[in-house]
Amino acid sequence: MSRRHFLSHMAMGSATAMGATQFLSHLQAHAAEVKSNQKACILIWLGGGAPTIDMWDLKPGSKNGGEFKPVSTKGDLQISEHLPEVAKVMDKLSVIRSMSTREADHMRGTYYMHSAYVPNPTVVHPPFGSVVSYELGTKRKDLEIPAFVSVGGGSMSPGFLGMAHAPFVVDRRGRIQNADMDGMDAQRLSQRLQMLGAIESNFIRSNRGDIGQAHKEVYEKAVNLMTSKQMQAFRFDEEKPEIRQMYGNHEFGDSLLMARRLVEVGVPFIEVQFPGSWDLHDDVFNRLKDTNLPRLDTGIAGLTRDLEQRGMLENVTIVCMGEFGRTPRINQNVGRDHWATSWSMLIGGGGLKGGQAIGATDEDGVRIISESYLPGDVWATVAHALRIPLNTVHTSKRGRPMPLANGGQPIKGLIG
Repeated sequence: MSRRHFLSHMAMGSATAMGATQFLSHLQAHAAEVKSNQKACILIWLGGGAPTIDMWDLKPGSKNGGEFKPVSTKGDLQISEHLPEVAKVMDKLSVIRSMSTREADHMRGTYYMHSAYVPNPTVVHPPFGSVVSYELGTKRKDLEIPAFVSVGGGSMSPGFLGMAHAPFVVDRRGRIQNADMDGMDAQRLSQRLQMLGAIESNFIRSNRGDIGQAHKEVYEKAVNLMTSKQMQAFRFDEEKPEIRQMYGNHEFGDSLLMARRLVEVGVPFIEVQFPGSWDLHDDVFNRLKDTNLPRLDTGIAGLTRDLEQRGMLENVTIVCMGEFGRTPRINQNVGRDHWATSWSMLIGGGGLKGGQAIGATDEDGVRIISESYLPGDVWATVAHALRIPLNTVHTSKRGRPMPLANGGQPIKGLIG
């Protein structure tokens, strides 16, 4: 449609219709709102395997119950007394108490929970962040920075989806490794990029596979990140002090605040690594109540409140989990060991139902006494929230069909 044709149609509108100039001004003024309404997922990763029996599924009166007491929440469930701020927003979040994954090794469990596939020597499956980058990031033409950002950690290889959908890793201050621009003027940067472009173009023309093209795409994203105004999304220190305080005013809270800012510029998947290990084989209760839980509590509660106040929570899915849970039995070092048979995770936002516990374990936390769930069911639920078709099938480098979320199904209690 030509400009003249467009303006003539605007002129013929009813008296209540906006003029062309007003219409364009309206679009510009609401650009931030449009971006903030885009679907996204924030994954909070609790590396090491959190003792969810002391967090989301307490067993008071059991020999496995431990030191903590359950408290009521704003939802229809109880959680740990050391998560008081999360308790106040639990009407927006839900707990899945019947995860059963059977992979109690750190590496295998991490792979399984991220990808929905168990490790296989013949194929490298992408984490769901790479899937979201492939399905949603490529459609967001205004997004100048990578569609999958990992804060504080490396997440996983993008597998057969290629390096263009690898997690773009920044540290907890939003800094990019080996991307210091200080002291480099625009002319010098341009010369370096021209030289790199020539080298990469020659490599791509040599027909040595898709590695060269993938590297070029990733590097272009990196350059865009360094030169784009969207770079400001990483500057969480520009937020008002009261906003940072809402998140707890600590390293983990700042990382989640950065994630919210990235969602606002259109990034559809952000993974935030919790700064510290949950591999609590000893002194589990002191380490939880003194360090891990206070930071997790204010961070998750702050993120949930902030998203809700900005009208973003309905579009942003929050997932909080690790690679497995920890043993109901307390060991001789007052710790808990690896346990993938029956454990819990947190999920909410994204239009999902909140304030409820999905699934159940027995009175000692050892057995699941309801329907159990796999990683594929979790990611199928997230796909549903992100409006990614569940019948999507990707193809591995060897031509094998790979169903989305390994064929998992959305959890009915969360989607209605």
